[in-house]
Amino acid sequence: MPDKSDHSEPGMEPDILRHTAPPRLKFYGVVALVVAAVVVAAGLGMRFYSGVRTQQWTEDQAVPSVQTIALKGTKAGGALDLPGDVEPFTNAPIYAQISGTVEKWNVDIGGLVKQGDVLAQIDPRPYQAALAQAQGALARDSATLANARVDLTRYQALAAQNAISNQQLSTQQATVGADAGLVESDRAQVQTAQINLGWTKIVAPFGGTVTSRAIDVGNLVTAGSSGTPTPLFTVTDQTKLRIYVRMPQVYLSGVTPGMTAEFSVPEYPGRSFTAELTNSAGAVAASSGTQLLQFQIDNKDGAIKPGDYAEMHFKFPATAGVVRIPATALLFRDEGMLVATVDASNHVALKPIDIRTDLGNAVEATGLAADDRVIDNPSDSLRAGDLVKPSPEPEQAGGKAS
Repeated sequence: MPDKSDHSEPGMEPDILRHTAPPRLKFYGVVALVVAAVVVAAGLGMRFYSGVRTQQWTEDQAVPSVQTIALKGTKAGGALDLPGDVEPFTNAPIYAQISGTVEKWNVDIGGLVKQGDVLAQIDPRPYQAALAQAQGALARDSATLANARVDLTRYQALAAQNAISNQQLSTQQATVGADAGLVESDRAQVQTAQINLGWTKIVAPFGGTVTSRAIDVGNLVTAGSSGTPTPLFTVTDQTKLRIYVRMPQVYLSGVTPGMTAEFSVPEYPGRSFTAELTNSAGAVAASSGTQLLQFQIDNKDGAIKPGDYAEMHFKFPATAGVVRIPATALLFRDEGMLVATVDASNHVALKPIDIRTDLGNAVEATGLAADDRVIDNPSDSLRAGDLVKPSPEPEQAGGKAS
């Protein structure tokens, strides 16, 4: 059938003012409304999601992050390094026992000597003369004593016959006693002269090494150490050495008789030696809070020299319930020394500790368990019960613990 809307009747003019609706207009309108609704819903959803994320970020920022560290147990015990002074087992500064002029010397520094070896000779002639004089006086007075004793025997015989008085006999007895006293004095003078003559030879008191020489030919030496501040020679026995160490009081509980300690010296990097504890002072010096310990080492190869600086390395047995805590984790509060830990619900717990050993960069203390999560470098504003966000420990984060 012909479309009346499209064709006018024959002979009539078309109606140009009449509105004709486009085809499928309602469909496109519905599609537009759906698209607009989707856009509005998407915008609202994005705004809601952004708001949630912003709120979550704000809440996350309000919770402080903390770095937790793993505690180290003390299964191997504590370790301590202390300086030690190396000294010879036997050391003898040798001074002149008599005065005189040095005639010669036989051993220089570094020389090995045996007991009795002559190190130097002082001019013996004055002492030889003194010995001869003393021997002469002894011979003279001995002869006088012998004559006095002969006379005493004769006087005693006469006195028995009442030929002389008792006073004469007593006088002769006194003369014999006086002469006997002179003879004894002369004998002492002879011994003194012999000893002084022997002192003209400077001898080694024991076998060892000459470590110093302070005389030369023609030098005038005087008796005793007061007139000669520097010893003529110094002889040391270096086959055994002593090492003196001052142990702080807090470590004395780990010192036991016969314990050993390793040490090193600068001239042998990477090499260690072992010394044994032989003596201790048995008292703590009030000025330093330390106790003097004496270690001994055999040094037959002469590797260690007297006067060396030794770095002693001590190892102490572990104590039950003691853990090692870095010094950076300690909190100094009015209630004492504390450590901040993180519990299972990520809240802060402040625990008091009792320090047993101060290692400088760490302490060994009781009051914590080995599995506690300790906060490193805690803030001064941190309080018990605060919610925190712990970061993974170095081992859990894939790195090595420092």
